[in-house]
Amino acid sequence: MTYEEMLKQNKAEVAGLKDKQHYDNPEERLQMDCVEWFRYQYPLHWRQLFAVPNGGSRNKKEAANMKAAGVVAGVADLILLIPNDKYGALCIELKHGKNKQTDLQKEWQASTEAHGNLYVVVYTLEEFISIVKQYLKTAKL
Repeated sequence: MTYEEMLKQNKAEVAGLKDKQHYDNPEERLQMDCVEWFRYQYPLHWRQLFAVPNGGSRNKKEAANMKAAGVVAGVADLILLIPNDKYGALCIELKHGKNKQTDLQKEWQASTEAHGNLYVVVYTLEEFISIVKQYLKTAKL
């Protein structure tokens, strides 16, 4: 299957999920496309790109349990846990349209960069592809 065929198939699957409010979110659709592209492009390393499920609405008890279990507000949406010659990991915050980082996301960015990781904000699949390819040029795959 070519990349274009994969994207067409993935978009059709996502379009079928549009009826569910949970998936009718441009940032979630972007994240799905990014993860799908990465898994297709780097099948031997797909486990190293993972989502951090911090978002979504939760009741107070569930939110408290998640916080006690280690959920940290502001963490990037995706983490690519492959070091390259300059960074320990690539942390990717996904945004859509005019959306900007929250203050908690900016704080987490500063913290993760201070620990030797690269943090980027991505608005499109094309931007994600370009950043990941550039980042992985000096990685030991």
